[in-house]
Amino acid sequence: MRTTYLHKPESINTFKEQLLTWSQQFHDIIWMDSNELIESYSSFDAVLAVDAMTSIQTDYQEAFIKLKEYQTITKDWIFGYLSYDLKNAVEDLTSENFDNLEFPELYFFQPKKMFLFKGDTVEMHYLNMVSEEFEEDVLKITKNEIYQLRSNQKISDNGIDIIPRIPKDEYLDKVSAILEHIHRGDIYEANFCQEFYAKNASLQPLETYQKLNKISKPPFATFVKVGDKYVLSASPERYLKKTGNKIVSQPIKGTAKRSQDKDEDNRLKEQLALDEKERSENIMIVDLVRNDLSKTAIKRSVKVEELCQVYTFPQVHQMISTVTSEIAVTEHPVHVLESTFPMGSMTGAPKISAMKIIEELEETKRGVYSGAVGYFTPNSDFDFNVVIRSILYNETKKYISFSVGSAITAKSNSQKEYEECLIKAKAMREVLEN
Repeated sequence: MRTTYLHKPESINTFKEQLLTWSQQFHDIIWMDSNELIESYSSFDAVLAVDAMTSIQTDYQEAFIKLKEYQTITKDWIFGYLSYDLKNAVEDLTSENFDNLEFPELYFFQPKKMFLFKGDTVEMHYLNMVSEEFEEDVLKITKNEIYQLRSNQKISDNGIDIIPRIPKDEYLDKVSAILEHIHRGDIYEANFCQEFYAKNASLQPLETYQKLNKISKPPFATFVKVGDKYVLSASPERYLKKTGNKIVSQPIKGTAKRSQDKDEDNRLKEQLALDEKERSENIMIVDLVRNDLSKTAIKRSVKVEELCQVYTFPQVHQMISTVTSEIAVTEHPVHVLESTFPMGSMTGAPKISAMKIIEELEETKRGVYSGAVGYFTPNSDFDFNVVIRSILYNETKKYISFSVGSAITAKSNSQKEYEECLIKAKAMREVLEN
């Protein structure tokens, strides 16, 4: 059971900063922030979970079976992530590429302490066994002289040297190989990704996240800490949300750069909205998502509520669609995730064939990248993002990694796909290198 406290700080933004700094003492942290980009499907402005009471960690073997059991037995808030490589639990696939991050393939925990932000109020949910710590925690959190964030603090003592895992010429050759698969009819689309990394490099995870979030201000920003491993995410994309019996998916396909010139920026936005290639990418993934949702949907309940709508973020314009369905009350929430995983926006179509080709041509195991971070509520609702625009960090190994990708279709130009990757990498490089 949980004890709930209401708190109305003088400044919500200041309290958020103080709270995040205070949270760093814990082994397990998940912070999710909408950056005030609340649309009709969001439940909270932000949420923080810390300090595991119980947890589950596993590789892909029977991962969804184990998660279903854990979520059913716990019947409480649980927070965690699904790595991309859980695809091997869903289909007869493998993940044999290089992995220097070594994240568990699935991790969830039941937090002792949880903070839900909505408007000017913070709900603090404490497991009863630690509820007496509430007043002491509030005092510690608001001690500015101890916990005030230093916004000018350096990410590292020196700029971090970022190295591409795939040289440009090799990247272009690999895109050409995907195009050959498309022209043969093996696939229609594949999301091909490349890693950028730094070895023997240290960073300050929270400050890195804060600066990345300040640059990008996405609706699904996430800070994750599991011991010595961190996910610092400026994700603009929702994977899947369940509210009651309604399921919502919001795939992104289609990206355009921003311009400081207002007229030029509007032109770039309009150009993206009318771009035949970008629209075809988006529509193909919408069809894939419709098919995935139909596996658990009540008959004729799958609907496309938004098709190829262009949204503007600080770094890029993005083309987003919204697909919904309704499920029976008897449908287990973990099964809904399992039946749609991995998300179509990060794989391609047909999904299984695309994933096999991706595995052959990519150099790095994706791991948490292009997986999902989120939570389950006690009444079995859930909300998960897509882990993109994210820096992954293994503190013990001093290894920093981020990956970016683009959708390859019959109309793709290899050079333009490479340039799209660089646009998506811009904010992460700026934070790490400067």
